[in-house]
Amino acid sequence: MNTLRASLEEEQVRIPCADAVLDGDVTIPADARGLVVFAHGSGSSRRSPRNRLVAREMNGKRLATLLFDLLTPAEAAADARTGGLRFDIPFLTKRLAAATLWARSHPQLRRLGIGYFGASTGAAAALAAAARIPEIQAVVSRGGRTDLTGDAISRVMAPTLLIAGSLDEAVVRWNRKSLERLPCVKRLALVEGATHLFSEPGALERVADLAANWFSIHLTPTNSGS
Repeated sequence: MNTLRASLEEEQVRIPCADAVLDGDVTIPADARGLVVFAHGSGSSRRSPRNRLVAREMNGKRLATLLFDLLTPAEAAADARTGGLRFDIPFLTKRLAAATLWARSHPQLRRLGIGYFGASTGAAAALAAAARIPEIQAVVSRGGRTDLTGDAISRVMAPTLLIAGSLDEAVVRWNRKSLERLPCVKRLALVEGATHLFSEPGALERVADLAANWFSIHLTPTNSGS
């Protein structure tokens, strides 16, 4: 692990949006082959231990990662009281699109193919943003509320992997329906014996391995900014 960390460049960043500035953490391995932008789930943040575990696995496979807060501190505090923003998929989609635009301008990220890793409601935003941005090369959903994506799901062209715990019956049902509507290269992977948060021994590690492999296959460098 020390050898891996020595090969990583880590940076705290501020991402401008139309109506806010968002905090983020970028990690870039030496000779990175792609960038994965994380869209966290309901009531979470860039500090989500589950997403950070997944991000470390990706860093070990030469994938750069961007974890950022979809909400400002004031918005997060209001959302904790009302729950209104965490289910506002168009709002979250705009924030994710803004982070993608920012990454395209970053000198060390702009030539990397971009993928989205979305969890819970963040997965709906990831799919909706991928439908809007044709340059997105891959999407992975972890326990995703893909049912909230709406008609945009039929316009997703990026290869998409849906991961659900086999015991998370509602998400499995939603993901199966979404799989039928996706027009792209697609797969549904069930982690046996896992529930919604993949808190069972080895379950989250399985998610990390599946996701990192999917991105390793589908993310390739671009000529952007050259």
